[in-house]
Amino acid sequence: MARSLELVRVSLQWQRFHTAVSHHKGRTAAEHLWLTRHLRDPFVKAAKVESYRCRSAFKLLEVNERHKILRPGLRVLDCGAAPGGWSQVAVQKVNGGGTDPGAPVGFVLGVDLLHIFPLEGATFLCPADVTDPRTIQRVHELLPGGRADVILSDMAPNATGIRSLDHDRLISLCSTLLDMAPDVLRPGGTFLCKTWAGSQSLGLQKRLAEQFQNTRTVKPRASRKESSEVYLLATQYQRAKRPVED
Repeated sequence: MARSLELVRVSLQWQRFHTAVSHHKGRTAAEHLWLTRHLRDPFVKAAKVESYRCRSAFKLLEVNERHKILRPGLRVLDCGAAPGGWSQVAVQKVNGGGTDPGAPVGFVLGVDLLHIFPLEGATFLCPADVTDPRTIQRVHELLPGGRADVILSDMAPNATGIRSLDHDRLISLCSTLLDMAPDVLRPGGTFLCKTWAGSQSLGLQKRLAEQFQNTRTVKPRASRKESSEVYLLATQYQRAKRPVED
């Protein structure tokens, strides 16, 4: 993590000498804006240097650096795993490839509707819908012991451009993942999911608080400042508290 952050700092210094982006004919204003931001993004450059599949790997790296949610020997379910950046981080942190002979070997299972190129130390179930009961059955079969210690989700629905609708759809996805937790997540486990801030966020946070001992909202530095993206981190899973029957 320290080396990765150093790469980000170097990239920021590099930006000072490359403040202008050439404007090629035929590009729209939106395309120029995206290209400018992309070239100036230190996490994009650092991801290339570190051979991560996407810049979002640094989001999980930072969350793990702060909260220690991944360690050797853990079983990880990575939902919406494509293109595999989070799975790369998970493999490294849980020793999924067995590269450290002195540490327990973990297991990383990634699921996505999209194709994911193979990654040493990870198993990918794709194309597959993680909300489909048939997929959950396969997850049970593939996870050692049929359970995960950590559920990760960086997935999001295709954006419609209507902020409230996109927010509701993402919250619904997170809620669906939480619904499957009793069947997949071991007691004491961890749940990390991406959300977009909005009117339904409090309801999801309340559900997490009912099922986990500790919950918090985190926004890694790799999440762009102008984005409403935040992550909900819940630890020490204890399942939903059921009402006492008369």
